[in-house]
Amino acid sequence: MTQSVVTADGLTEALNDLVERVHGAEFAVVLSPDGLLLGASRDVDDQLAAQLSSLVAGLEALGLAATRVCVGGALRQIVVQMTRAFLFVATTNSGAILTVRIGAEAEVGDMAYEVALFVGQADRHLPVYLEPASAATSGETGAAAERRP
Repeated sequence: MTQSVVTADGLTEALNDLVERVHGAEFAVVLSPDGLLLGASRDVDDQLAAQLSSLVAGLEALGLAATRVCVGGALRQIVVQMTRAFLFVATTNSGAILTVRIGAEAEVGDMAYEVALFVGQADRHLPVYLEPASAATSGETGAAAERRP
């Protein structure tokens, strides 16, 4: 069976839908494991996308370091709580990184659920396998390590 081709518009539509489903969600982006922008919801300009790419790369590095030091298993999700917002960062099975910002008034549990749902269904939006950077450099850390036999 041939897998259907997913366009950038399809990913944009999926990210817009994610933002629209949760009250208080402000934007969502998907980055490749090496920080390249794969897709973004509306209202994400080039400057914000570049800033998020750098920010998320740092957060992922800290999260992966925590998995090694704390021996807690693979990195699943990072949540940054600020006084007026939350930032959710989660790695998909394909290695892409979903980042979503919600306002402080939003229901955090609803967003955590929606992020987990999106990550679980990301293959529909990201059909190309992306090797997570951590697996490529160190062999067995990060989200992909737990899925390997």
